[in-house]
Amino acid sequence: MLRRLSVENYALIEKLEMELDPHLNIITGETGAGKSILLGALGLLLGAKNDGSAMKDAARNCVVEGTFDLSGRGMESFFDENDLDYAPETHVTRMITPAGKSRAFINDIPVQLAQLREFGTRLIDIHSQHQNLILSSEEFRTSALDTVAGNGGLLAQYTAQYARLSELRRQLAALREAAADGRRDEEWLRFQCEELTAANLREGEQAATEAELAVLENADRIGEVLTTLRNAFDADETGILTLLKNSENDLVRIREHYPAAGEYAERIHSVLEELKDIDNAAAADCERIDADPERLAKLSARLDTLYALQQKHRAASEAELIAARDGYAARLAAIVHGDEEIAATEKELHETEQKAAALADRLHKTREKAAAGFGKQILATLTQLGMPDTVFEVALTPLAELGRTGRDNVVFLFTANRSATPQPVERIASGGELSRVMLALKALLARCMQLPTVIFDEIDTGVSGRIADAMGEIIESLSATMQVVDITHLPQVASKGSAHFVVYKQDGRTGIRRLTAEERITEIAKMLSGSRITDAAVAQARILLGK
Repeated sequence: MLRRLSVENYALIEKLEMELDPHLNIITGETGAGKSILLGALGLLLGAKNDGSAMKDAARNCVVEGTFDLSGRGMESFFDENDLDYAPETHVTRMITPAGKSRAFINDIPVQLAQLREFGTRLIDIHSQHQNLILSSEEFRTSALDTVAGNGGLLAQYTAQYARLSELRRQLAALREAAADGRRDEEWLRFQCEELTAANLREGEQAATEAELAVLENADRIGEVLTTLRNAFDADETGILTLLKNSENDLVRIREHYPAAGEYAERIHSVLEELKDIDNAAAADCERIDADPERLAKLSARLDTLYALQQKHRAASEAELIAARDGYAARLAAIVHGDEEIAATEKELHETEQKAAALADRLHKTREKAAAGFGKQILATLTQLGMPDTVFEVALTPLAELGRTGRDNVVFLFTANRSATPQPVERIASGGELSRVMLALKALLARCMQLPTVIFDEIDTGVSGRIADAMGEIIESLSATMQVVDITHLPQVASKGSAHFVVYKQDGRTGIRRLTAEERITEIAKMLSGSRITDAAVAQARILLGK
């Protein structure tokens, strides 16, 4: 439960703190004083998104802090799963910086908003004054019935199967579309693939072919140059090799008398060896390089083929052509094997549909079993609230297709007059009737969910007198087993609280303080008679408070 709440620099709140009672906490105050602002701050603490209006002073952080008593709530698993430090008394902080950045902490460890929201949903249920409209939500009605039926585990199984079913449906649709596209393109793909396969492409071939072709196209000139080079090397009397060899021999003969000649001879010998290698290579090239017209034509034709394929397929090299060929082949293979994949997916889809349908049937049976008791408990509460002639029924109508929550459409049928035909509650109930129905629902759900804290924001709208007193009694009965915070304008409800807080506005700032016993009498009297407190109102306030 929530032990302590601190709010700083939020909307009209400069700074406020409140220590909450473990049972029924009443919050009253004039319209516009800031009661809803307080709930907005609490929403931030529980992971609500910042709408940009949190800051009162744009130069300071907005900070909301709460201390929760988690004793006996089985929250240890949540802390383990989220790598957090568990403590029976847990401190939660939500901070909004002037730049609009949000930071959240549980026991001083940073957490994501999703983690904060999960933490909040396990501890607090907030019913706002506008939430009566939620009765028009089929999702809410189904969720309420499932909560009472204890369908949490079964619903989780169904949700997993339905998610897989939806994914398989998307996969199958995509496969069928791809198969249809493939069949339209199959002939074209096959032609392209065969053409590129027939080209016998090899990576690096183009560069090698271009180099060889350049040599063959200039074979005569190259031969002339190489021949001249060889003649310069090998002429009998004047060849470079002969002259250098003779010089090397002469230097060797005089090195005894002229030591430097030995070094020269060695250097000339190295040069000679390099020149001999050049001569041998040139000789080999002279024999190899031949202006072969057939080879020249073959190479030219090959290059023309490569250039034409590159232009056709918008490729810059044979490597890209090879990639295109492999891509066409893969698409063809997908077409060939597409039917097999479709058949496998269809089979899995059918099996998943059967599993989901079986779980939906189990959900239907549990809902059907719980529906009667659900309606009886709501009627019992409505009778307490002055509606003894009410008819309230839970109707289950089958859906044509499996949906997110099964195959049931859950409808709450209602009439305040037994002689009238029950109709969907959201269509025919008045504002006061909706308030009483929602209180009955919330009371039932709170008991089933075993939440430590429930907050009612003017759930008593549209009721007064004896009915208001009955509402107060029901809310008070809830506080015997859980913490309840009730924002109300009704003195009959306010008088039931274990603790009474009043929200006020002073100098444009919202504040809150806990009332003493005597201050409660005055506040209740003010709620009874208005700003001018009469003796009769004070006397009635004492009666309501049992003073």
